[in-house]
Amino acid sequence: MEILSESAPSLSDKLRRGDVLAAACPSRAVLRHLTSQWGVLVLIVLEEGTFRFSTLRRRIDGVSERMLAQTLKALEGDGLVRRTSFDTVPPHVEYSLTELGQEAARRVKDLADWVEASLPAILSAQDRAGKRDA
Repeated sequence: MEILSESAPSLSDKLRRGDVLAAACPSRAVLRHLTSQWGVLVLIVLEEGTFRFSTLRRRIDGVSERMLAQTLKALEGDGLVRRTSFDTVPPHVEYSLTELGQEAARRVKDLADWVEASLPAILSAQDRAGKRDA
């Protein structure tokens, strides 16, 4: 008979939290949106305020119009980004973070900050392994 330790999560805790390690867990899609290269960068920029699409594209160097549109749509679908459309000619659309998005942005920004601070050690490890990206 297996004895559960006090630190093992109960079934109700797992159901409430989700189980990101399970293939069918819906949290995986959200995690994929949040931690994609463009998702992280969009959240970091939007943490600074409200921006139009063209401004976001200029701020996030290297993102294509298509990838930015897909990323914004995914994050909006997850309830992290708010899209506000104004009935003007030409059309005017702005993007900002929801309260949930602000929390997510703080967390991914911490990860991005850690990556940047740790970059010398990471690059050195990649050099030693012969696996440094160009």
